[in-house]
Formats: sequence, structure tokens, C-alpha cells
Amino acid sequence: MCLAVPALIIEIKPDLMALVDLDGIRKLISIALLADVNVGDYVIVHVGHALAVIDPQEAQETLALFAELRSLDET
Repeated sequence: MCLAVPALIIEIKPDLMALVDLDGIRKLISIALLADVNVGDYVIVHVGHALAVIDPQEAQETLALFAELRSLDET
């Protein structure tokens, strides 16, 4: 099973890399597969690579579902 998650681009780095934020976790990822990505974009990340830019509302809805799943696990 594969899991790809939405993450917010917070900084573009040299060599087609970017720093992303996912619920407070920051990670350096490759943006080499995308033609155009900017700070403030949400991207789908899988195994350290941005696969696609996604709509911010869709990203927020997905992240809210992940938060709901985490809260169920805590009970």
C-alpha cells in the first residue's frame, strides 16, 4: 500500500528541493517532478518527492481527516 500526503511548501531550496510542513513536521523533499511549484502551494508527497500540486481546500480537508483518525487512535 502506498501513502501520499499533502504538505505545504514553505521554502524553495537549490537543486530542485523544497522544505515542506506537515502538521509541524518539516522535511526536505524533491520537487524535480513538478514543472512549477511555489511557496504556499500544497503538494502531494510520496517517498520524499512532490508528485502534484493540489487545491488548498482539498489539502485542508485531507489533513482534517488525518487529524480525525489520529484522535480516534488516542481514545
